[in-house]
Amino acid sequence: MFAGLLTLTTAITTAAQAAASTEYQNKAVFLAQFPNFVEWPIDAAQTAQTSLHICVYGDFSFGTSLAESTRGTTVHGRKLEVRWVRKLPEIRTCQILFVSRSEHARYRQVLAAVANSGVLTVGETAGFLEAGGAICFSYDRELLQFEVNLAAAHDARLKMSAQLLGLAKRVMNPAEGAKG
Repeated sequence: MFAGLLTLTTAITTAAQAAASTEYQNKAVFLAQFPNFVEWPIDAAQTAQTSLHICVYGDFSFGTSLAESTRGTTVHGRKLEVRWVRKLPEIRTCQILFVSRSEHARYRQVLAAVANSGVLTVGETAGFLEAGGAICFSYDRELLQFEVNLAAAHDARLKMSAQLLGLAKRVMNPAEGAKG
């Protein structure tokens, strides 16, 4: 009886870990593709010679999947580089900042630290867009989707392509109301 319960518990834990692994592999693919659809301001520390930094702030649920999905990838002639940042001053060196769900209570503080700095902010929990984040992942029927806050992207001086906006589940646009 105990062995059966142990086996079931192990199977459930393994399935949950596999689901979380797949979730973050899918998010990693999206993060690696976002630079193809976003234009950064000229002064956002970008030249053709510099790497484009995708940073993770908070719990590192990605494991190695984010680094693996971007290895050897270039966007507009720039190499993608993944960084795990631990201190708020470090996040201003990123072009894309993924804010982990572990930082949910600090969203406003984190987003204020990158205000107007040309950083594309990406989150994964309810309230991220309302706190001022630009893109937020969500799941609908086990399908990874994302939502966009155009005002936050505009405030960060980023231009998102119509293709990216067309793929979004919802686009928050204060001038026109929300699409979705």
